[in-house]
Amino acid sequence: MFRNMVTSFLQHEKITTTDAKAKELRSIAERMITLGKRGDLHATRQAAAYIRDKKVVTKLFTEIAPRYTERPGGYTRIIKLGIRPGDTAPVSVIELVEAEMKPKKVSAKPAPAKAPKAAPAVEAAPVVEEAPVAEAPAAEETTEA
Repeated sequence: MFRNMVTSFLQHEKITTTDAKAKELRSIAERMITLGKRGDLHATRQAAAYIRDKKVVTKLFTEIAPRYTERPGGYTRIIKLGIRPGDTAPVSVIELVEAEMKPKKVSAKPAPAKAPKAAPAVEAAPVVEEAPVAEAPAAEETTEA
């Protein structure tokens, strides 16, 4: 079943299926695209052993894989559509990621080290001198004999 699904997926570049099948299909399809990126004879034969249509194998190695030469992985995207009315199975679309990924540029100079933040200066409130308060005389304790 997955051989047929991978063949259809690479042929049409998008298929609708259940969530569980889409998640499993993702790993197989990404493995096939990685084989396509390698591009050697052994990779071609490994892909042809799994994919059922030779035209799809040719498409994989000539059209699909060259799109992702700079991309280190993550060639597919799963978009959840909702629930199928007949049997309430969760349905998704799995498709190839079309956006070109540009690798991040690494700056030649290191970022300047940030100095630790100094505690903000707290303005001292004006000191108001209070008049000394006379202490109340302590109540004498009575002792009973």
